[in-house]
Amino acid sequence: MQDVETKSLEESFDAILQADRLTGMEARMDAFDEALRKQAERAMALAGRPPLDGAKGSDVDPARAAFTDRYLRRGIEAGVELKSFSGASGGSGGYAVPREIDQMIDAALKSISPIRAVANVVRTGSAGYRKLVTTGGVVSGWAAETAARPETATPTFQEIAPPSGDLYANPSASQAMLDDAQFDVESWLAEEIAREFGRAEGAAFINGDGTSKPKGFLTYATTNQADSVRPFGSLQYVASGAAGGFPASNPQDRLIDLVQSLRAPYRQGAVFVMNAATLATIRKFKTSDGAFLWQPSMIAGQPATLLGYPVIEAEDMPDIAANTLSIAFGNFANGYVIAERSETSILRDPFTNKPFVHFYAVKRIGGAVANSEAIKLMKFAAS
Repeated sequence: MQDVETKSLEESFDAILQADRLTGMEARMDAFDEALRKQAERAMALAGRPPLDGAKGSDVDPARAAFTDRYLRRGIEAGVELKSFSGASGGSGGYAVPREIDQMIDAALKSISPIRAVANVVRTGSAGYRKLVTTGGVVSGWAAETAARPETATPTFQEIAPPSGDLYANPSASQAMLDDAQFDVESWLAEEIAREFGRAEGAAFINGDGTSKPKGFLTYATTNQADSVRPFGSLQYVASGAAGGFPASNPQDRLIDLVQSLRAPYRQGAVFVMNAATLATIRKFKTSDGAFLWQPSMIAGQPATLLGYPVIEAEDMPDIAANTLSIAFGNFANGYVIAERSETSILRDPFTNKPFVHFYAVKRIGGAVANSEAIKLMKFAAS
């Protein structure tokens, strides 16, 4: 019995010694790794190069590192913030794109989707967005010092509810590409999403039918009636003076009529919107002294001007033809509202199409005309 107890004590003592040796070895290995990291940082600093991702230590953004290195490349979900895809179902979710990627997408969208660059973009925290506008202001009046002050008219409120839908992109990459450390997965993903989002946005903000997508400003009812008598929500057009084109004499006069149809408060910040083919026709217009109406920009990054107003090229605007609305002029910051969820969500799918990994990105976006007085159209018709 005593021999058994002695043997048991010896085995326990050996186990304790073995654990101490392993603990000490792990501590020495951690210290060795830390020394190597600091030595690499000093070497990079002396060479004037930034440290590699593995040597940044505490400077690495944890959220971005978890998203890029763990989730995008290897599909590890731990440490990645979960976001809901649908306001109606909390169990259906995706992953929030880090701030750096989201900013890259927004910048690219502005360059690809021209209406986004000039419209009023509202960030919302829910799927729906509502905006109240008044039709008819408060009527004032004059009165003598002791005369009665009758009640003035009360404005009528109208609700604007931009139709919205889920704008999605589903690019894919092979696992071998993701495993390659030289492959910049963030830039590639942002460019792919921005390209597909921008193409769909550009079409919807102009010609969208409002069914599970924004309602484009060219799909609203149009009339040649002035602002004071036109029905709420309809857009005013100015006729070009000829069916399917400009009149043969003084075609530039119709552009001036289009500009002056917009009330003065909205002309501050107004822009022309047309496609390249229409702009090619207008660029040939000259004044009586031979000067071109279209003026190229003298400053990098600034658009060219027509009659002193910037020209925005939007390829989704229709070509000049009979009864087409090929030119828009207005203050889109007041006239068109884009409502979007503040985050882009992304879902990594390595199973559907092996060996490719799909990245399903989605963003809920809505759009509608908020102020029909701030946008005017040119209809290529005689009247």
